Amino acid sequence: MTVHDLNELLLICSLVLLIAVAAVRVSSRSGLPSLLLYLGIGVAIGQDGIFNVAFDNAELTQVIGYAALVVILAEGGLGTKWKEIKPALPAAASLSLAGIALSVGITAAGAHYLVGLEWRQAMIIGAVVSSTDAAAVFSVLRKVPLPSRVTGVLEAESGFNDAPVVILVVAFSTAWPVDQWHLLIGKIVLELAIGAAIGLAVGFLGAFGLRHVALPASGLYPIAVMAIAVTAYAAGAIAHGSGFLAVYLAAMVLGNSRLPHWPATRGFADGLGWIAQIGMFVLLGLLVTPHELVHDFWKAVVIGLVLTMVARPLSVVLSLLPFGMPWQEKALMSWAGLRGAVPIILATIPMVYQIEGSERIFNIVFVLVVVYTLVQGPTLPWLARALRLGDGAEAAADLGIESAPLERLRGHLLSVAIPERSRMHGVEVSELRLPQGAAVTLVVREGKSFVPLPSTVLRRGDELLVVATDPVRDAAEARLRAVGQGGKLAGWLGTSGG
Repeated sequence: MTVHDLNELLLICSLVLLIAVAAVRVSSRSGLPSLLLYLGIGVAIGQDGIFNVAFDNAELTQVIGYAALVVILAEGGLGTKWKEIKPALPAAASLSLAGIALSVGITAAGAHYLVGLEWRQAMIIGAVVSSTDAAAVFSVLRKVPLPSRVTGVLEAESGFNDAPVVILVVAFSTAWPVDQWHLLIGKIVLELAIGAAIGLAVGFLGAFGLRHVALPASGLYPIAVMAIAVTAYAAGAIAHGSGFLAVYLAAMVLGNSRLPHWPATRGFADGLGWIAQIGMFVLLGLLVTPHELVHDFWKAVVIGLVLTMVARPLSVVLSLLPFGMPWQEKALMSWAGLRGAVPIILATIPMVYQIEGSERIFNIVFVLVVVYTLVQGPTLPWLARALRLGDGAEAAADLGIESAPLERLRGHLLSVAIPERSRMHGVEVSELRLPQGAAVTLVVREGKSFVPLPSTVLRRGDELLVVATDPVRDAAEARLRAVGQGGKLAGWLGTSGG
């Protein structure tokens, strides 16, 4: 590659990114997950498209797709709140294991008996489309407030179910027929256990290190956090565990550890996640040959009907039986099983192993994801309201707190942003009741800064600078969060910032 080629490549890539960023605006207005627009950009560039770019390297697509998934799962884990997901873990685990097994079996049976695919192809498709996508689900539910149990289960399921699905697809693509199912189940459990152990260990060690080592520049913290998350994936994969589960859990630990310069880290991870999604979907769009999709369109529609109307609802109802969830919540979770990046990437695995009919598998999965995302995406908010799960109540927004360690002074400088719906609005500085060793030193309001008095009343939009010594840093941050959620009576009313 010459410098001239590099210049052309940079121009094309930057234009694609700008178009993709503009497409997000269209997505937010239409209620459709942005993945469809990114896929459309790839299709428009690729074969049968405007530029007729020929691209058929499934192995390269799989490698880049795996790398993008690592970033996407890391970003998702960093944004997962432990207090919301903790009560949902048993239900999410059941849905990610027992639910996956039911979904694979029912979908594969439909693909075999209704469409006529051989059992190996049917099982691969059943496994590929059994993984849900958090980004797709929450991009259309972001404006509908839902019970925390529903969002917790959906979010945890989408983070956990990638791992067993990857193992199943690889197993069906490398060894067939599978005559020792107990060994396959044992392998899945072992890989999940190894991945979980490594992910939690790397996450806790990384969080401990970042909280006790003051880096010379704030921009190094986001890099370190993402490097730790990727380390968890690589270590888990090399140890023959589930790297995807490892990176998700490590990122979740880091995201709930109140690390220094956290808002900057979240912004950095969010930007990387968008780039990964855009690049991955555009590449997947390039890989598809549109005129070949026509031959497998109705097969995809039939398999999608079995998945959406039979397999997903049954897997949700049966796997969640022990948890006594209301039928309305189960109905929403049945319809909220949106497919996204993972199924299309996993559909490249049979192509890499040169399985007979692998191109048909890829085409069916591609059409299924696009068609049913078009159907389910816009109707999810409507269904949530129809089931009376979107109650319209606005929860108190969490404070944005950024911590900068002052190593030589043995203290921390906390930058606190008071959002619109925070209950800290109207609270006097003295009513914060910060622990001894912490104090509000500066308030920035409407572009002007001043030193507050104990009687100064805080308002929405204020930014506070709080200085705290090392021993009381955690207690000060917990108190600030508690007041943000429960007002000045927090603590007396049982509200905590943990």
